[in-house]
Amino acid sequence: MLDVLWLIPAFPLAGFLLILLFGRRLGDPLSGYLATAMVAASFVVSVGVYVDLLGMSEEERSHVETLFSWVPVSSLQVDLAFLADPLSITMCLFVTGIAALIHLFAIGYMHGDPKFSKFFLYLNLFVLSMLVLVLGENLLVTFLGWEGVGTCSYLLISFWHTRESAATAGKKAFVTNRIGDWGVMLAMFFMFQAVGSVSYAAVNLAAEEGALAETTATAIALLLFVGAVGKSAQLPLYVWLPDAMEGPTPVSALIHAATMVTAGVFLMVRFSPVLEVAADYAPTIIAWVGALTALFAATIAVAQNDIKKVLAYSTVSQLGFMFLAVGSGAYVAAIFHMVTHACFKALLFLGSGSVIHGMHEEQDMRRMGALRIFMPITAATFIVGWLAIAGVPPLAGFWSKDEILLFTLADSVPLYVIGIVTAVLTAYYMTRQVIMVFFGEARWESHAEEHGAHGEYKPHESPPIMLIPLVVLAGLSIVAGIIQLPSLDIVPKELQHRLEDWLHPVVEFAEAEIEGTWAYDNKVLLIGIAIAASLVGIVLAWLVYSRHKVKAVEPTVLAEGWYYDRTITRFMGGPGRKAFEAIAWFDQRIIDGAVNGVARLVGASAGGVRRTQTGFVRTYAAVLGVGVVLVLVWMVVVRGLV
Repeated sequence: MLDVLWLIPAFPLAGFLLILLFGRRLGDPLSGYLATAMVAASFVVSVGVYVDLLGMSEEERSHVETLFSWVPVSSLQVDLAFLADPLSITMCLFVTGIAALIHLFAIGYMHGDPKFSKFFLYLNLFVLSMLVLVLGENLLVTFLGWEGVGTCSYLLISFWHTRESAATAGKKAFVTNRIGDWGVMLAMFFMFQAVGSVSYAAVNLAAEEGALAETTATAIALLLFVGAVGKSAQLPLYVWLPDAMEGPTPVSALIHAATMVTAGVFLMVRFSPVLEVAADYAPTIIAWVGALTALFAATIAVAQNDIKKVLAYSTVSQLGFMFLAVGSGAYVAAIFHMVTHACFKALLFLGSGSVIHGMHEEQDMRRMGALRIFMPITAATFIVGWLAIAGVPPLAGFWSKDEILLFTLADSVPLYVIGIVTAVLTAYYMTRQVIMVFFGEARWESHAEEHGAHGEYKPHESPPIMLIPLVVLAGLSIVAGIIQLPSLDIVPKELQHRLEDWLHPVVEFAEAEIEGTWAYDNKVLLIGIAIAASLVGIVLAWLVYSRHKVKAVEPTVLAEGWYYDRTITRFMGGPGRKAFEAIAWFDQRIIDGAVNGVARLVGASAGGVRRTQTGFVRTYAAVLGVGVVLVLVWMVVVRGLV
């Protein structure tokens, strides 16, 4: 299967082209089934490549498939080539697997939409771009996919562009991601200047062999992190992701929970050897940005009332956990949490889509309640996702989050404390969401009266085509932790650290070694603390929102996201706009004016000189004679030669 590695992105490409040509004829739902089949076929090929790599020795688990020479320019030789190794195939497996389930869900969710075919056209294009991103053998090919997912994100977020809020959110995502792109491009320039290549193998080998100077490695690492901050919605560039909820819910699940936003984490893990040889402050910056983002977003989530906004800020927070892992040298834990997060966050987003569908497009949780009675399957699967993200054992989220906290404590106690506080808040706001949506009193009758629907407005369960992905994702959220179980006495040795063994060829050089530290020797105690943190958050939310024993604390400052987004908006619309206009005026009048002025001066001077060119020989002879006389006068009078 390694020889047909190119089929992994080829199937979504085929789906995109077929829907582009025949989408209107296929219509609803055939174009959706075609798009789903293409992504499912890509998943099957990914499984085949995984089996091939698994049968090889650790040293052989890297295969490059070159399609053609893409940029043959002097010393810059870049091939359009794909790399199959444990990291890229891990990404392909969960990207195509989760994406296929989301495509299936979207067939039911988008049923009846007048732009049904176009929606799946964009989805297949997005999956193609994401696969190019993770399979790229060099950073330029990855950047091609990087820009592709950014473009698709814009198209999908603003899919319902007739709504001003959706159009604005799409533009916001596009512009914010351009800041991150600047960092990735500069990192590429540094790589080529230092190594003469943008190939992952060449750059990482230079780092491992000491051929990459610490200053250069630090610059590359921090510039790549700028790109990751933009794509993976970290402080200060997280503002685009909460607004991205304006897109259809399957978009939220696919792009902003399971795939696109993890691209930044993937990039940092791919260049882990560069991070290892960079200055010590580089990974420290990454860890602190991740920890503060996780805590910051979690505090905002506790006061949100839009069912999708809660999950949006939760995504920002969980991505912060992944960067906390990267900064702590826990690259395997970062990928582990990426995989488990893809399962339970896709489940939660699709579950919220099922709720919105059953509630006739209502998203305000204050107008829900008791929906478990009317939507039992949606409720049951959503509860599984809640327990997984809250860190309740033995669900997947518990194992991955616990491993991140373990490495964090071995690296920094303050960062560990922030991680534990964030874990408590995560359990709290997710429990709050579950209680407000599925338990308590039914509050949707008031909404029905507002719309004059009365009795016919009752919520309803989603169709089977939307429920099947929920059930599958719920199962994955329960068992996905088995891929990286810790070394405990109760865990069979053959089940311990399987993901670490699989990723070992990629992260061997940079993975932190914590054996013998206090954290490693007291894993059972730390597991107990992690469980206690989850239970504290759950019990506290239950007392507040179910038993009403404690007054809810939802200050406006948290509901408004610490006024961070609003402050940026005011600046951009006020002083920022005036500053940009002043810069544009300076560029037009001063910079361009100076250039145009020089051109006009040269033109005028040339015109004056041109008048002396009469074309008459006698005129030229007279001028020559005058010149000779002047030279003689200068020699006699000035130089005194006579």
